[in-house]
Amino acid sequence: MELILKQDVEGLGFKDDIVTVKNGYGRNYLIPNGNAVLATSSAKKVLAENLKQRAFKEQKIVDDANKVADAIKALEIKIASKVGTGDKLFGSVNNIDVSEALSKEGQDIDKKFITVIGGNVKRLGKYNAVVRLHREVTIDLPFEVIPQP
Repeated sequence: MELILKQDVEGLGFKDDIVTVKNGYGRNYLIPNGNAVLATSSAKKVLAENLKQRAFKEQKIVDDANKVADAIKALEIKIASKVGTGDKLFGSVNNIDVSEALSKEGQDIDKKFITVIGGNVKRLGKYNAVVRLHREVTIDLPFEVIPQP
């Protein structure tokens, strides 16, 4: 079943992508939840026209995302966390903590666009996260987990 996505769907595609999915997934989940519409020939023509009109605006958005990416790359993120014996943390550090650390530095990035490589961090040290600012702009963000004073 061919569908046109109306919004980003994790693991499937981005808004306005034409994707092929199994019939049940499309009929029972994507279409009823408003995430997609059937990719009929008329819907594809409308999508093509909308994409042409949006191309110029899209370039400006990509340029803005690149500026934000450059600003984030210049930051040195340190996340303070409570530490137990050795270098083990009480709890863990995840994408929410990275998002809060970026907010303190003046860059508001939603937590769903941040992925900590390797999952939750449970020890002190240096780690990396991937930040997706746009479908074409992703950056690698190094951060360090330090003991809370």
